[in-house]
Amino acid sequence: MQTREPLAAALGRDDLGFLLAKATQRWNELLAERFAAAGHPDVRPSSGSVLLPLYEQDGLRMGELARRARLSKQTMTTMIRRLEHDRLIERRPDPRDARASLIFLTPRSRRFRPVAAATLLELDQLVRRRLSAQRLAELKDALRQLTELE
Repeated sequence: MQTREPLAAALGRDDLGFLLAKATQRWNELLAERFAAAGHPDVRPSSGSVLLPLYEQDGLRMGELARRARLSKQTMTTMIRRLEHDRLIERRPDPRDARASLIFLTPRSRRFRPVAAATLLELDQLVRRRLSAQRLAELKDALRQLTELE
């Protein structure tokens, strides 16, 4: 007779996927709390998927932005519309291709940048209080590897 214990263990709160999801959920709660406390309650943690690549290089095409954010073009389109509505980004025609547009930061998102940087630094320090530098480096490396699972 076959036991069901391995299946039951896979469905528990120690499941890797569950832990990753809950860690992400908590991280986003901490971001939202700090953004609100800094006077930006309407900036969603998910906005980072668009803003962080644009903080690295402003004026990206949507396809490149989706690639860097590791999101589908459809998801990126939805996010771009939301961030346009929130006045955090703007689309401009690509001077090299009239059919394409480039995504740029707005003055509002530029003013938010130091808030995002300070918040991420604060959360990084919270993590460093819990994990040694070596464990943190290993965690980051492991998470990068997980983003490349096939």
